[in-house]
Amino acid sequence: MSHSKDEERARERAAVVFAVRSGRITAEEGAKRLGVSRKTYYEWERRALQAMTGALENKAPGRPATPQDEEKQRLQQQIAELQNKLFVAEKTVEVRDMLHAYELQNAGKKKSAGESLEKKRKQRKKR
Repeated sequence: MSHSKDEERARERAAVVFAVRSGRITAEEGAKRLGVSRKTYYEWERRALQAMTGALENKAPGRPATPQDEEKQRLQQQIAELQNKLFVAEKTVEVRDMLHAYELQNAGKKKSAGESLEKKRKQRKKR
């Protein structure tokens, strides 16, 4: 079925619903014109009126908010958590590097201080 054929049928149904609602024809006549039972006609009428009511409700101005895909939302949350973990890991490595450099610097000072003490002891022994 082509798109224009569907639109044509929908317009025909809408015209029949308006004719019934305005009192020009009965629901039974409308159902007969559409080739459906009265029950089906009333279902279509209900859906048509609901759609029309929804279309005429006041809406917030601007582009409507796009619905968030649940999987996309979950993945974005997971990305944020992983970025936080990466940040913490990088800072941990930085702190370890700084601590290691500090320990090396102190070990060098102790070594040179130890060497100085050893030299002084040797000089004392020579005297």
